[in-house]
Amino acid sequence: MTLQGAITETDIANYLANTPGFFERHAELLSTIQLTSPHGHRAVSLQERQMEMMREKVKGLEQKIMEMIRHGQENVAIADRLQRWIRAILLTPSAAALPDVLVSTLKHEFLIPLAALRLWGVDAAFAALPFAQGVADDTRSFASSLVLPYCGVNSGFEASSWLGDSAPAMSVALIPLYRPSQDEAFGLLVLGSPDPTRYTAEMGTEFLQRIGEIAGAGLSRLLPQG
Repeated sequence: MTLQGAITETDIANYLANTPGFFERHAELLSTIQLTSPHGHRAVSLQERQMEMMREKVKGLEQKIMEMIRHGQENVAIADRLQRWIRAILLTPSAAALPDVLVSTLKHEFLIPLAALRLWGVDAAFAALPFAQGVADDTRSFASSLVLPYCGVNSGFEASSWLGDSAPAMSVALIPLYRPSQDEAFGLLVLGSPDPTRYTAEMGTEFLQRIGEIAGAGLSRLLPQG
């Protein structure tokens, strides 16, 4: 508690901040003021302390720049993988081969251990192919009910059985496939991993949404036209 009328540290700080010529008129104070260095707790001059603060600030900026560069490189790498995947889809001449190309390339480019898809309501020319088989009505309804891709623990979804028996899927991402401008899903893309933390409820789904949009647009070639 200060006495009424006494000068406080805030008063001094405000005075110095608003009187830039003070240290010009009293330059000798700069060499006599001693502060405690955060490095070793030794006494340093005001100028030295200012230099230390400046070096710390520059170091922090350098770290932020390096982090920005690293994120930029990661984004470029992801964009390159996505471009190669889309290119593979576009260059597949046979519509019947498209599901296998889409899944295998997706696994290769994004290092996904397990992936599969199923389609329904396809053109009669493709109805007997493996990707159009074995989808329960509940799974079809579930796919159409997904506003966003589901990410989380594998709770025994039927779709997880499409991944095969090579390794158990502890976590999965379920991505509904829609024809552009349609509200009802015609397929489901399932990604799985033995790692229970690969796909979690807390992860963002924006990229998976883009994957679903691209896959849905490409695979719509297999649906009845007209």
